[in-house]
Amino acid sequence: MTLTSTRNASTTRGRGLLLTVLTGVFITTLDFFIVNVAIPSAQSDLSAGPAQIQWVVAGFGLAYGVGLITGGRLGDLYGRRRMFTLGLALFTLASLACGIAPDAGFLVGARVAQGVSAALLAPQVLAILRTGYTGPALARAFSAYGLTMGVAAVFGQLIGGLLIEVDLFGWGWRGCFLINIPIGLITLACAPRFVPESRAPGRPRLDPAGMLLITLALLAVVLPLIEGRELGWPLWTELSFAAAAGLFALFAMVESRVAARRGSPLIAPSIFRDRAFLVGLLAQLVFWMGQGSFFLIFALYVQRGRGLDALGAGVIFVAIGVGYLVTSTNAHRFAARLGRQVLAVGGLTMVAGLLLLAVAVGRIGVGGTVWWLVPGLMLDGAGMGLVVGPITATVLMRVAPHHAGAAGGLLATALQIGNAVGVSIIGVIFYGVLGETPSPAGFADAFSAGLVCLIGVGTTLALLTQLLPKSVRA
Repeated sequence: MTLTSTRNASTTRGRGLLLTVLTGVFITTLDFFIVNVAIPSAQSDLSAGPAQIQWVVAGFGLAYGVGLITGGRLGDLYGRRRMFTLGLALFTLASLACGIAPDAGFLVGARVAQGVSAALLAPQVLAILRTGYTGPALARAFSAYGLTMGVAAVFGQLIGGLLIEVDLFGWGWRGCFLINIPIGLITLACAPRFVPESRAPGRPRLDPAGMLLITLALLAVVLPLIEGRELGWPLWTELSFAAAAGLFALFAMVESRVAARRGSPLIAPSIFRDRAFLVGLLAQLVFWMGQGSFFLIFALYVQRGRGLDALGAGVIFVAIGVGYLVTSTNAHRFAARLGRQVLAVGGLTMVAGLLLLAVAVGRIGVGGTVWWLVPGLMLDGAGMGLVVGPITATVLMRVAPHHAGAAGGLLATALQIGNAVGVSIIGVIFYGVLGETPSPAGFADAFSAGLVCLIGVGTTLALLTQLLPKSVRA
């Protein structure tokens, strides 16, 4: 084989690897957001109560957030491609179960299964990218990862609205889940060909005590964050947070002892000694505090405050997607030129976009056109695009390949906890301003109050960036 043909084969495999694993990212991320569009129709079709419908969303988020670190470590131990394909196969089956659900209880169970499957799949993607690419190619791969996540999140509502509007094969809301099946099967067929197997070197072993403690600790954090606001923060939520603190402390002690004995801790304490990893992980948490909460309060504002249906709201979300696509496709170039400051520029760009949105909300009042929102949305999306890929690279670039799965699980967990914290805090502020008798003007005021908090989140991200080392390259 000639040098040229070898290089072409390597390039083809590299592209196939990226496309295969990012397709897994796309459908799992899409499913997290698309369900919001499917809920009203599903509730009516299945005669579901409010609590059941809430758990259609919460069940996925809870299982996903709690299982990510363990999922990442399983990939380190038993093979990242193996765990990726297993997670994808289970996710595809769970999507089928969601699509054929005969009642609300069955749908909730299937959504929990989707969350567990996604927790097994998602951290493998970051680990596969970290071990499969180096140098500029790794930066481009992380940029593509950020682009994929953003497109799935931003366009999820539009895709869901279109699927329900078109009513493909008469599936209605079920199409939002059944569409995953052909995509999942094709991706499963591609994985053995394009995705190389990798795992941690040596003979690492399971850490059952660490897995149990981190699962319980995350459950004690995520469950009250998901349920607390709706229930008025009862006593059990405070007790759960207190228990989580103790469980995290016990987990840290157990992992330190395992590492001191030269064992195989679930999370090696040594990875937290790298300032880029630690500060980057905190920046990831802060960034996603703003994203989940923004999507929630914006959807409530345009649908209930401005009277748009799900498809109309999805169309207005395209403005964020346009800004996101412009910057995220070139994020690795910006990062190469600006270094750590690309995250600060992204945070401040989002702040500028949110300020424009606040001005636009005041300008349109109750009866004006929502198109005044477009410039602010585009600028906000552009800021997002400068953060998602580079922040992933910042956290993972200098992590040793044998810790890639656990580190990827930590990064994804920070995303989920950030989302839950942001929704809880800003949700309280939003609904507090909205009051008991919501009106179009009330939704505008509540959205504006939420924007003030989100501006603070973006500013915090820009400041936090300054604590990163000047160079975070591999």
